[in-house]
Amino acid sequence: MRLVLLGPPGSGKGTQAHLLQERCGLAHISTGDILRQAVRQNTPLGQVARPYMEQGRYVPDDVVNGVIAERFRRADRPERFVLDGYPRTRPQAEALDAVLHEVGLPLHRVVLLTVPDEELVQRISGRRSCPKCGAVYHLPRHPPQRENQCDRCGAPLVQRADDREEAVRERLRVYHATLPQVIDYYREQGKLIEINGLGAPQDIFQRLSDIVSADK
Repeated sequence: MRLVLLGPPGSGKGTQAHLLQERCGLAHISTGDILRQAVRQNTPLGQVARPYMEQGRYVPDDVVNGVIAERFRRADRPERFVLDGYPRTRPQAEALDAVLHEVGLPLHRVVLLTVPDEELVQRISGRRSCPKCGAVYHLPRHPPQRENQCDRCGAPLVQRADDREEAVRERLRVYHATLPQVIDYYREQGKLIEINGLGAPQDIFQRLSDIVSADK
């Protein structure tokens, strides 16, 4: 099984990708994680990506396409995977198809998680993360035991620049402007399936599992 998870920021793509990795053995490839790591390490890629991410804008196609192409051209590329956070534009989708065709690993399904915008703003703007160990909290729904302090390592929690409300709304604006072309692209191929992204993560995962099982 080779999947892409589409959906707006905060729709639960990362959570579902982790569950698919743990329970179905799919390699989880997150462009967001790759880019954030590059920003933290101040690599050349991170220096290019930083201003875009801090303003809630998408990193240019050529940068992200290069990251994905590099990953799949490596000898240790996964044969069963779930892509989270990519593609976000039609040119990215076309570039992904091209590199997967090159290595003989075409996609099976593209799953779109749908969630209302205001729910997404609440989900994302309430997030806080630990810059030391990477733990993630949500102030109303999953707060730390001590205010603004990580339960695991005690480090002060931070709000990522792209989790601030103004950045979230900008990310949603860009998402709604670009993703319909991606949706149409995969719908034309007969690969697109839409899933309601509201509800408990386990319920959403069950819907995804049904898709994976049906296509085996």
